[in-house]
Parts: sequence; C-alpha cells; structure tokens
Amino acid sequence: MNLKHYLRFTALTSILALSACGGSSETDTSSVVQEGEGSILQLEDNLQINQSVDLVLFFPNDVITNIVWQQTSGAAIDVYAKNSKVIGFTPIVAGNYGFEVSFVKNNGARQTISTSFTVTDTASLISARLAHEVRSGNKVSLRAQIDANIDERLITWQQVEGPTASLTSSLVSGELAIFFDAPLVSKDTFISFEAAVTVDGTQHTDIVTILVEAANTIDENAYFETRVATVFPYNDNSPYKDSLTNCVYSNTLTSSCTLSNLPLIAQEVQNSTATPAIEDIMDRVVVSHQWMGDRFKEFLLNNDPSNDFKNLLRATTAIVISYDIRPSFYWVATGAIYLDANNFWQLAQERDTINEAPDFRASFGNELQFVMPWRYVKDNDYASSSVPSSVRFNRDANAAIYRITSLMYHELAHANDFFPSNEWYIHSPQTRILDAGTSSNFESDQLAISLPLKSQTMRDLAQVSFAGVDANSLQKSYLPSDIEGIFSSDLATDYYAYSSLREDYAMLFEELMMQTRYNVFRDVAVTNRPTGDDVSANDYIVTWGQRGRIGESTIKPRVLFSASRVLPEFESAAAIDNTPAPIAMITGEDWITNLVISPTTINTIKSKNRSLKTKVVPKLDTNRYYHKALPKH
Repeated sequence: MNLKHYLRFTALTSILALSACGGSSETDTSSVVQEGEGSILQLEDNLQINQSVDLVLFFPNDVITNIVWQQTSGAAIDVYAKNSKVIGFTPIVAGNYGFEVSFVKNNGARQTISTSFTVTDTASLISARLAHEVRSGNKVSLRAQIDANIDERLITWQQVEGPTASLTSSLVSGELAIFFDAPLVSKDTFISFEAAVTVDGTQHTDIVTILVEAANTIDENAYFETRVATVFPYNDNSPYKDSLTNCVYSNTLTSSCTLSNLPLIAQEVQNSTATPAIEDIMDRVVVSHQWMGDRFKEFLLNNDPSNDFKNLLRATTAIVISYDIRPSFYWVATGAIYLDANNFWQLAQERDTINEAPDFRASFGNELQFVMPWRYVKDNDYASSSVPSSVRFNRDANAAIYRITSLMYHELAHANDFFPSNEWYIHSPQTRILDAGTSSNFESDQLAISLPLKSQTMRDLAQVSFAGVDANSLQKSYLPSDIEGIFSSDLATDYYAYSSLREDYAMLFEELMMQTRYNVFRDVAVTNRPTGDDVSANDYIVTWGQRGRIGESTIKPRVLFSASRVLPEFESAAAIDNTPAPIAMITGEDWITNLVISPTTINTIKSKNRSLKTKVVPKLDTNRYYHKALPKH
C-alpha cells in the first residue's frame, strides 16, 4: 500500500471511529493519526489537465514560519498563497511539474524540500477547489467545476480524509459548492473531500484538501467572536506591521488599541486639507492574500482622479481585505474598514481563494409580503456585471468598479461620521480608538434632529429585514401598496436607511457621489415577494419605484447636509443643484422591464428590452450593507 492509499485508509478509519462516538466539529480531534509528517503531501495518484493539484507542507509537530513556495519545473503556474503551508492550482498543460518550499522550523533552522508530479494529457471532467490552510473554526467553502455538458445534479461529495467536518448544509449531492466550519484540532491536521460525477457508467473524481491549524480558544471578551482568517500587512516594511493585524483583525483582540498604536491616517498627514499618498495608505492595508492588496492599490491608482477615496480614508486606521469577510463593513471599535474580496478579483484563480459562504442574513424578512430591491444603473443597464459562482472565467478590471466605488463611498461615510474632519486632531494619543470614535458629536445624530425621517413603521420593518427580528402579525399583513404609501411620502432614499441613523446618513452621501462622479443612478422600488423554486427578477412586479430619488426637492436638503460634512472638499451644493428630478418606474411592469426607463430612443428601448428578457441578470440586491454592533466593552 503506497503512502497516499495508506493515508486514505488511516483517515477513513479515524472518521468511522469518530462517527461511532458521535464525533463532530466540536470534538477535539488530537487523537487522529495522520501519516506523512515532515513532507509535502499530494494525495492523488493520477492527475489530469484541468484537475486541481493540492500541495500541503505537513509538519504537525513543528512551528513552521517564513514559508516560500517556488516552482522549479513545468509550464508556469501562478500561485496565490506562496507564503502559506498549502498551495492549490489547476494545471492546463500536460507535463512534469516540480515545486520546492523553504521554511524555518521552531529550532531556527531553514529547510528546503521538494516534490514533483506528472499531469497527463487527458482533460478532467471535474475539478474541486481550492486547497488552503485555515484555523480551527474558520468557515470553509469548496466548489466543484464540471464539464459544461454534465448535469450538476449528478455531483456527489464525500469526506475521505481527516476528522469529521460538519457541513452547514445537509446536501452533499447535486451541489456545486459545500460549506462547513473547520473542526477543532490541537495540531496541524488535514481533511479532504472528494467530488465525483458519473458519466456513461464511468466515475470521475477530484480531491481537495484543507489543512486545519490549531487555534487558541476565543476569549469571551474577544472583539471578533467567531474565528477570523490569518492576515498580514500588505507592505512588509509598514511602520505599523508589528501592531496592525493585532489591532484590526485578530481573535486575541479584547480591547480597542490606542491612537498611539494605530493613529488615523489623517493624524500622519497633519493637515486636514492634504491628501494622503497611496503608499501611506497601503501601509495600513491588511490582507489574507497578496493579490487583494495589489487590486486595491490598482483601484486607488486608476479610479480615484478626484482623490475622493484617498481623502475619505483619512478617517480610518486600516483597510482589511480577507477571503472570509462577507459582507463588508466599517467598525469604530478598530477604526478600520473591512472589504469583501469578491469586489476585487479579476482572475479566476483569484476568485478561487475567496470563501463564498452565503450571507447569514439571506432569509431575513422572508415572512413579509413585500420586497424593496435596489440597483445601480448606467445608460439603462446594470452598472456592474454579475458573474454567477458556477461560472469560472477572468473579468475585466472595470467590471465591478461601480460596486467598489459605491461600497467605498458608503463605508467611508461611516468612518467620517465617527471621525469627522473637525475632530481628527483633538484626541490624545493614549485614547482608545473606540473611545475617540464614540465620543464624536455625530453628524448623523444632527441629521436626525434637523431633518428626521418620519415613519416608525419603516424603522420597525427594517429591523425585520436587516437585523433578523421576527415579524409580527401586523407587519406580515403589509402589502406592497401599503409600503408605497409610507415610503414614497417620507424622506429616505432607500429602505436600508431606516435600519439606523448612521445608515441613513451614509446612504444619502453614497447615492449623490455615484450620480455626480459617474452618472450612475440608483433605483429603488416596492414589489411583491414571489415564491417558488424558480424565481427570477422578472417575477418581481413593481408597485412603485424611482430612479435617482435624491432628486426629490424634499430630500435634497438632507443630501446636502450629509455630503457637505462627510467630504468637505466636494462641491456638494453645486452637485445637488445639478441633480435631476427622479424618474418614476412603470407600475405593473416587472423589475427588469423597468431597467430602461431613462430617456433614450424608442428603438434602443425596444432592442434592449428584448435582450433583457433573455439574458441572465444580477440577483436582486437587498442585503448588501452591514452594520456591525459595538463590542460590549
């Protein structure tokens, strides 16, 4: 029996033993025996083109640091986690491949080991991705890609190595992706899943491996209560590299850092009107993969001609981009913004590294009889393209640019609400970031006093849709026509504005900036809530809706209040003077037909309308934003 088959036999025996004892992800699996210590593991004998390859540096009884992977032979392959214990990739050319990895063991000695493998010239019909390392308790997602001619309902998954991982879904058949939390271990332990599909009586398989690292128990006072990914400073020579990750994204953080440990970016500029240099901003970037920082830097270099984002970032301490952040948010406890890496990928291999676990709020508000979808529109079409997770391809650098810009305007509006420009230099360096931010004279509070929203009904409904509060019988009875009457006569630009005073303030700024800088308009509507297994965007029928709601004369003063304070450099009064009146949606038509309501030629409308009826359209946006609660202390 060779090593690979022996490993599988040993692991399966361990799984059966754990299952018999009621083992689960809450069980300490330190007793599991895994062979192959002190080597590079690669668990598959026969590798084909388009089949994933997993290489695991497996030294469970040593502390391994300063890891560097390097390819030594074969067609060039891009590796996106070359400083990790695990690398995963998909060769598209047959041939012999070689890799070596150097690292430092806990005795201080540097060691280099190598491995090689052969990829045959047969094309695999299935590929399971992506091998990587996680800590105990980390969320994990794995995805299979199959030949386009194969029915995805034929896919099956089974765990074939390591301690039992409890899937967050009971479905292991007919699914392209599976999700689970990494099991509890006391030392490095690998777990593997096999994805399989049977075609014409022949089974085709691929194995994907995850290395689970031991992690200390999360303190009950920890700011991050669930396991977060391992991250590192994008610039390894950042002057804040020793404190950056511990202050913004760590399970050991139990108290907010002081401004002396991690000051606002503005406090380094020392001038409230000066724009920070991009390199100074990149010194504050924390990532789980280097490519994420690369893409963020490209964004600042190529898509910030007016310096909006560089100036707005002055009110932050750091920017965190990690494979496990979903959804994005700003948090005053650390002074940092947290960005979903899904906004930044360009290459399919980059997207492979991102965890795609579903948004935990996906079911919020399902008992209500109405939906309030929104979207950004440019030239009577979606401003950003949508790429289903089942489709694997590269996308243009600008494909998601409006998703990124609207997200940045929104989250940085929060940062500048907690740390407005007139308060950047008043705090003692020994003040905790959290204390400094929450002592602010919030402009969002002043907006609520001077120009308040009126409807308590909408506020209560927002807690159902965005905070997960159970709907009462009255709320369940509201029809779209009821919501039309309440929302259209009030002063909010979006349903989400009712979720908190802070979100109301940020929504106003975001929509104005997108319209002024990019001629991108925001749609908001009230529709029915269709049910069934095959619901599409065409099934949402508009009861009421508007494009460019910030153009309402009664709402413009609120927009000016927000924009003039969030970004004083921006000529907000002139921008609002040039804001056109909203365009009404067509009542009784579906959400997709209402995409083409801006003035244009009749022929263009008819042509675009025909194409929209047949093409795949983005999923309705309802829960993009996230307001993370303050820590308890």
